[in-house]
Amino acid sequence: MFKRGSIRNSFIEGKNIRYFLVALLITGLSFGLYKGILDNFLAEVVQINEFDRGVTEFFRELPGVLLIFILAAFYMLSAEALFKMGALIMLVGMGMHAVLPPTKVLAVLAIAIYSLGEHIQLGMKSTLTLEYAKPGKAGEAQGVQSAISQIGTLGGYLVVVLVFSLVMRNQPYRLFFIISAVLAAVSVFYTMKIKGKSETDKNAQRFYFKKKYFKYYMLELFYGARKQVFITFGPYVLILFYGAKTEVISLLFALCALIGFFLAPLVGKLIDKIGYKKIMVADTLILVIVCACYGFAHHILPKNIAFIVCCANYILDAIISMASMATNVYVQDLAENRDEVKATLSTGVSINHVVSILIALFGGWIWQALGIETLFIISAVLGLCNSAYAATIKVKNKKNA
Repeated sequence: MFKRGSIRNSFIEGKNIRYFLVALLITGLSFGLYKGILDNFLAEVVQINEFDRGVTEFFRELPGVLLIFILAAFYMLSAEALFKMGALIMLVGMGMHAVLPPTKVLAVLAIAIYSLGEHIQLGMKSTLTLEYAKPGKAGEAQGVQSAISQIGTLGGYLVVVLVFSLVMRNQPYRLFFIISAVLAAVSVFYTMKIKGKSETDKNAQRFYFKKKYFKYYMLELFYGARKQVFITFGPYVLILFYGAKTEVISLLFALCALIGFFLAPLVGKLIDKIGYKKIMVADTLILVIVCACYGFAHHILPKNIAFIVCCANYILDAIISMASMATNVYVQDLAENRDEVKATLSTGVSINHVVSILIALFGGWIWQALGIETLFIISAVLGLCNSAYAATIKVKNKKNA
């Protein structure tokens, strides 16, 4: 469970960590309001169908593939400076949602811009967390960071549940986008207070590939494919197949965030205690059960019961996804310095998204042509590949792992 003293125990004290965690909390709140309404907004207002949703997700994930080239262009910037850049771009994307008409093209453009900033921050968030962590507390620090983001996101989801449960007509999608944009601006304010390195790293590289990270890159490929099915099509199955409303989807997201708030620090401690390898192997073995229930529940259970089962398994997937923190600790175990961690994690994000955009693009077609059963069978197989490959990792020693 997350405790107030966890921050002091996990992180090196200083203003940077305070501003960093406050920015993450507010960003989480903004994201919770945004994500809580996005899927239903796309389905009900923008009229995005199953296939269109895959295309939309293709453009949302495209910045992740391009991230390695974007960061190559700004390779001399510190992790703090890149984190700030990501916050500003996220603000622009959210502002576009707030002011532009809800056409398919403009909605996808706003999603892509917001996603660009989100993906720039993604690798930097892990890099800064590892940098600010106390020695031997890398997993625990990531758990605390994740919990703080989750509590902000939870607040956003709960607001959506409350408002959309009370408002029966003229559901206030645009108002929520405006509020999310304001919160994104507040997050930018705190992000700008984080102090970065004044000097540039003369040894920084534009592109960063090293043989010792090959297994990490492969794990990111498998993980990117497996998680994309649930991120893109998990909520849409509930909306289009089972008829879930905005408040129901947001409540589901809220439960995931609440569980993440309590469990993320425990998962982080578990990584430090038993090692990243065991966590990575166990993670995707559980995924097989989740995928089987999600894809076939409606064949063996009444539709209303199958809906509940799918919701429970969506939450379970969110829990096991927290194990992805283990790969970051694996990278830190292999890395020689801070900049190598930053470059490797950012490269991993891009590799992760190479397969993600293919799953997003063809997932909608697979759903329409072959059914949701096939879609989740593919996710289960990819999960098994991930576990089998993680089992081949050679851990240096118990102390480092």
